[in-house]
Amino acid sequence: MRKDRLYFFTFLAITTIFVLIAGIAIQYFIQASANQLLQTQLESSKREAKEIASLVGHQLSGGIPKDSIVQNLQRTIENTNIETGSISMFDWSGIEICNPDIKKVGQQISPNESFVSKIKDDISSEDFYDLLLNKRQGGGIRDFEGAERESEIIYLYPVDNSDWIIAAHTNTEKIFGQIDGLRAKFYVIFTIMGFFIILASVITVRLIGSAYEKRLELKNQELENEVIALAKLNKALDEYQQKVIQDKPEEVKSNASEKSKKRILTYVRNELLPVATEEIAYIFTQDTITYVVCFNGKRSTANNSLDELFASLDESEFYRANRQFIVAISAIEKIIRYGNNQLKILVNPNSEVDIIISKNRASEFKQWLNL
Repeated sequence: MRKDRLYFFTFLAITTIFVLIAGIAIQYFIQASANQLLQTQLESSKREAKEIASLVGHQLSGGIPKDSIVQNLQRTIENTNIETGSISMFDWSGIEICNPDIKKVGQQISPNESFVSKIKDDISSEDFYDLLLNKRQGGGIRDFEGAERESEIIYLYPVDNSDWIIAAHTNTEKIFGQIDGLRAKFYVIFTIMGFFIILASVITVRLIGSAYEKRLELKNQELENEVIALAKLNKALDEYQQKVIQDKPEEVKSNASEKSKKRILTYVRNELLPVATEEIAYIFTQDTITYVVCFNGKRSTANNSLDELFASLDESEFYRANRQFIVAISAIEKIIRYGNNQLKILVNPNSEVDIIISKNRASEFKQWLNL
């Protein structure tokens, strides 16, 4: 049950993070794409307005009658307002001379229909996008609220040698439709991508979690086996200690090697002190000095090395734990796990230095305990 809750919360966390990141990314991509679209529209409208103004100016300078020029331009631009942009022409009084919608020709441009008195030549795509989104008046874009007309003048260019002005229109509804289409595509793309990313992430987390759980279960099993082995080891230790006590003195002595000594010579300051081997709990070296510790806690020193002392002791009662320690079986209180498959011996009286049996000597130690 806990695993299911963990995976569920993982799914929620990944989904939340993706939604936050995707939300920011979508807004950025929409704005960047809209700016690119509007920039293209602005450049195209400006170029078209300048080209037509230049063409009309050349025709006027060439002596072509104004009526012919107006008729030709009207036929050229008529019914072109269905696209995202179009061109119209009016005079300085605001009267429409040419317009894609023939019904508007001859009408006065109203500020409520198209605000044209403050057109900025340097309007940018960012400004245009901002004006479209916030519906703010300025730079030739009127307040859209309640407007019936879709086309907005975004650029004006005068015709040389006349009182005519070429106006570049943009169809705001078409622009909004394209931006909404981009927005919808981005949402679809991020939704599909998010589904696969979240699904793949959850599956990956589940696979990693399952692998980790298996490793953890294996480690727990190994630890359980080690605990059982240590329990057996300590039980065997107790049995062996009882056997040593029961067999003393005849059987242990008969099994002891002829080289085993009954006592060793030690020193306490300048005093010689013979110590019976059965009174020794453990022997260890520290700072090149060999110490002999008895069961009563008394400590003395010996001139012999640890190798020499161990060679003279009964190996059935004493064990060479490592290079630093010789321990008597009667002094061992407990055996515990230490580090990576190592064993630690707890003795009485307590040793200030840890008595560690390495991984390589653990099996030998078990054999010594008759396991």
